[in-house]
Amino acid sequence: MIEVPQAAIDLAKRFEGFHRVARQDPHRAYPYICPAGFWTIGYGHLCAQTHPPMSMEEAEEILATDLQVALKATLRYCPVLATEPEHRLAAIVDFTFNLGAGRLQMSTLRRRVNQQDWEGAKRELGKWVYGGGRVLPGLVLRRQAESMHI
Repeated sequence: MIEVPQAAIDLAKRFEGFHRVARQDPHRAYPYICPAGFWTIGYGHLCAQTHPPMSMEEAEEILATDLQVALKATLRYCPVLATEPEHRLAAIVDFTFNLGAGRLQMSTLRRRVNQQDWEGAKRELGKWVYGGGRVLPGLVLRRQAESMHI
């Protein structure tokens, strides 16, 4: 079985961050609304507003599970990545983790990856920078980082 690439873990941690309330409880993350308008906790885990606070260790366990789900979906929709260099898999796993399997499934990005059109895949990644109807600078940076892995 293919493992989640370390580069995918690093990308997710880098761009999601571990959000904590430093003055109140610097060792625990609390639910917050992400720039796209969703309740989130830990490293980008979608949750209810009432989700209990969590430690960094708990957040890392949940991230590992979430990335495993993203990996399975990525390989289901882009089977060519099973035989490509790990860095390419990492980029698309991070995309899937960030935006969801449904977005990958219906995307031109999926077609470009399965055609092994890596320049086309980079261009397609650059289109996925919107959240809440506006361009989010964090997503621009994230897509650029993912493109560097393609």
